[in-house]
Parts: sequence; structure tokens; C-alpha cells
Amino acid sequence: MTIQTRSFTDKDLSSLVELLNETRKGSYEFIPINEQKLRSQIKERALKILVAEEEGEIIGSVAYNNGHWGEEIEWLCVRENPNRKHLENLLAKEIETHVKGEKIFTVVDAESPKINEWAERGYKPEGGLCHMIARLDGLKPLPKVPEGTIISSLKTEEKKDFVEAVNAGFNHERLKQGVVQRWKSECPPFSEEWIHIAKLDNKIVSVVVSRPDAKHNKFFGGKRGYLGPAATLPKYRGKNLASALTRRAMNALFEKGMNSVALYTTEQNVPSVTLLRRLGFKIRHCWKFMHKNVSQHC
Repeated sequence: MTIQTRSFTDKDLSSLVELLNETRKGSYEFIPINEQKLRSQIKERALKILVAEEEGEIIGSVAYNNGHWGEEIEWLCVRENPNRKHLENLLAKEIETHVKGEKIFTVVDAESPKINEWAERGYKPEGGLCHMIARLDGLKPLPKVPEGTIISSLKTEEKKDFVEAVNAGFNHERLKQGVVQRWKSECPPFSEEWIHIAKLDNKIVSVVVSRPDAKHNKFFGGKRGYLGPAATLPKYRGKNLASALTRRAMNALFEKGMNSVALYTTEQNVPSVTLLRRLGFKIRHCWKFMHKNVSQHC
């Protein structure tokens, strides 16, 4: 039987949703995707998608994203069959031709045997991502911060300064103006009250955003909060600001009826992991970043 690869079109949407849900089922905290959500992701991330078709049926797909974290293979999925590995290799090789720079990466479950398959394609592990969770069982005191620090929730007129502080803390455009309004529409009852800031020298120097973990709570019936993004300007790090804001956010979530809180951080960010462990967070799950230098650009 002949297998053809081609670019994704809108008529493939329902088949792609079915494929993604089928191949991701059983993964960590799996939540099925629907057509509306996938269409939104494709638009927001400007995904380049290829599909593999056999006798008119989509049996595989790969997606490429050039985002603020770099050039990434967003997904690579093929229905289980005797030729799965061969087809995955074919799709990976074809999507690599769209790489604009010299390097591409993908994210793989740290417990997955597919790490070895990515290694066979020339990908090497470079760091990873951790999902950390803490229980919320009461109000806790805030760590001590430098004298003169003002800790509060964000005011409406400070939204522009908030976005600029986050981007400066990450040293790239992590957020765009208007993001607070988008969060309000996506995660009611979210408001500026959920954004925690520290001010020194008359400017915002550290922030932690708290939100309901909406998708998790809806699908699993939970009462979990979510933290992120969080950022501190380089000059003001090491002053307990991130610890104080994180604790303030945890207290606020507890008062809003949450019984746990989750966030993501990179495993190579040792200071962040250490800080979070002191506040009661534990690593629940990990993924590995697999990177490849693409030869045609070398």
C-alpha cells in the first residue's frame, strides 16, 4: 500500500483530532483535544503541519512551530502499525527541512522508550521540563524581603508595566500586551487580583501569576491552581522576592478554595527548583528536551 505525505488542510481537522487523541491516550494527565482547541492552537502558534495518508485515511502527522522557545517539533504521531517507526522517521526528516536555523528540538516524556528512537534520529537530551505540585492546606507566612519592598496585587493601570517586567525577566518576549484581558476571558474569575507583584525603586521588579488550572479542574473535577509565568529582573534576584510572591500566590489560591497548586519549571533551573522545594513543591512528572543540529544548515 502506498503512503503519501502532504500538507495539512482544514478538511483534515476532525481526522487529526482523532489521531492526536488516539496516540496521546494514556499519557500523563491526558486531556482530549477538540476541533475548536486544535484550530486555535494552529492559528496561535502558526503551526506547519504534515500528514501521512494511506488509502485516504490519515495515519500519521508531524507539526513544526517556530516559537519563543526556538524551533520545535510540536508533535510526531503515527497510529500503531508494523511500519510506525519507519513512518515516524520519514515525517521527522521531512519536517526538519523547514528548520530556518541550525537547531530544532522536541519534548519527550522522560519515561518513554521513544527517547531512544529520537536518539537514533540524531537528537540528544539537553535539559528537561518538570511539572511540580504542592498541597494547599493553610495560610503560611511570607519569606522576609528587603526593606522598602511593596508587595501587592496588580493594579489595572499597571498592566503595561507588568508585561514589560515579565519580558525583561525572561530576556525575550514572553507575553504580549493584552494578555491580561485574554486570561480574564479564558479563566474566569481571573482578574488583576490574581497577579502578584513586588515593587522596588518605584518599579515592578518581580511577578508571579496565579490562575485556576482550568483544563485540569474541568476534566478531572479538581480544585487545583496554577502558577505562571513568574519572573524577576536580574538585578533583583536573590532577595527572596520570588519566594514571597509565590507564597502569597499560594495563600491566595487557598483562600479561593484551591487544595493544590501546579507549575512548570526547567530542571536545569536549579535555583527555581530549590526555591520551590522549600515552599513544599514536589516534582510530579518530567519531560526531556531532545535537540538536534540540522546538518543542512551547518
